[in-house]
Amino acid sequence: METLEAIYNRRSIREFTGEPVAEKDIDILLKAAFSAPTAANTQPWEYIVINEQAVLDELKTQLIFARYNAPTAIVVCGNMKLAFKGSDKDLWGCDCSAAVENILLAATDIGLGAVWIGVYPTEPKIRQVRKVLNIPEYVVPLAIIYVGHPTQQPEGRCRYNEKRVYWQKYEPDRKHKAKDKPVMGHY
Repeated sequence: METLEAIYNRRSIREFTGEPVAEKDIDILLKAAFSAPTAANTQPWEYIVINEQAVLDELKTQLIFARYNAPTAIVVCGNMKLAFKGSDKDLWGCDCSAAVENILLAATDIGLGAVWIGVYPTEPKIRQVRKVLNIPEYVVPLAIIYVGHPTQQPEGRCRYNEKRVYWQKYEPDRKHKAKDKPVMGHY
């Protein structure tokens, strides 16, 4: 698959077959994550791969927002001991988000489905994920990515909207139509 094809075909997949994700495919996803750009090459990320059913079940039991039946989850975390200090300290979130997107695109490319479940910056979610996965305070879980073989493959879509593109300077007086309302539980 070509890069743009993977970008245009990527969709959030929430229903998976019971087929396990091969270790070689998990390795591909992790290599894609580690290939993401980071501010000044800080690489503040760490990953927790979960493919044991008992741990996946505990996540689902404890986290109402993360109740999907995927055979694998990858938790993308920012290690604050590796991140910038001072005024640039929050750039870890950008770095780890780039890694998340690389995982999602790589999953699409190799025929897997994936969905990004946001954790950071919501403190109750951060605490729950830390508790379930024994994550220390200096490591912040940014997202859970559920990965598996999709039960269906929805058609890709592009949501290009020229009214959201500005040239040279922002136009604060520009009027926008409201976007479609999100479907609860699928944001």
